[in-house]
Amino acid sequence: MKLKIGMTYDLRADYLAEGCAGEDVAEFDSESTIAAIEHALQETGHNPVRIGNARELCRRLVAGERWDLVFNIAEGLRGRSREAQVPCILETYDIPYTLSDPLVCALTLDKALSKKIVRAAGLHTAKSHLVSRIEDLDRVSLGFPLFAKPVAEGTGKGIDSRSRVENRGQLSALCAELLAKFRQPVLVEEFLPGREFTVGVLGTADRARVLGAMEVEVLPPHAGGIYSLETKEKCEDMIKYSALEGGALRGEIEDLALRSYLALECRDAGRVDVKLDRDNRPAFLELNALPGLHPTHSDLPMIAAQEGMKYSDLIGAIVKSALERAE
Repeated sequence: MKLKIGMTYDLRADYLAEGCAGEDVAEFDSESTIAAIEHALQETGHNPVRIGNARELCRRLVAGERWDLVFNIAEGLRGRSREAQVPCILETYDIPYTLSDPLVCALTLDKALSKKIVRAAGLHTAKSHLVSRIEDLDRVSLGFPLFAKPVAEGTGKGIDSRSRVENRGQLSALCAELLAKFRQPVLVEEFLPGREFTVGVLGTADRARVLGAMEVEVLPPHAGGIYSLETKEKCEDMIKYSALEGGALRGEIEDLALRSYLALECRDAGRVDVKLDRDNRPAFLELNALPGLHPTHSDLPMIAAQEGMKYSDLIGAIVKSALERAE
């Protein structure tokens, strides 16, 4: 059945033209990503219609335009619930859409709340403390080294070679800087020294399944081995990606990822980041409920390619999952 599928997204070029700084738009998509999704939707037999960001969605809804389904990857610009904005609008107008609902989008962007849910589900994640103001550091009793990052940012924003801190002085200075710059709490957690992985998941509830797992290795001497904004933006030169070999470790990592995805009630597709602790035990890092979808630059399509899945089939699987929910 050929559907009219609207496309909601935040285009980097649009916000740069409005005067936003480069880091402000780091999570947003390029024209090549939007064109690739559009082409994939056409390949799967649908009629894609570009909409754009939340403001443009509102304008077109008020004008009376409607779609059978909306393919949503809009990140939003401000606030820790920014990824929930477009899903909220679509639910107001009773229009089905892809990927997670407003509650899950807001929850998973907040790394501290995500960790609470994952921990409550009996899953392993590093011990952490939320620093909302500098005085909160007096209550941080975790052992060094620690890792500090903004609690509700993506794409490595606020993360660089200084994110791993070795003492109280470094921690205090970094938290003060992050609090001032991002105007949100800082998540301080035990540093996980082991290998890092990202796992793709497709489907919803009892139909959810692991697509594949990929190891992420920052090539020395870049960013002190930290998977940062800089290394993600220049991943072709700074990152080595490789399929995770089969065996017991892969089973543990994929099991943790899938159980985290289900505990957080994600839908259609997502990506779970996992890192090994000092005992080589897989630990949940965070979950991306609106995973990047650039066909060659983003992790989820790279995992799909490594598993022999065409990009158009990945987009088609996300649409199929959303339609099954809308029945």
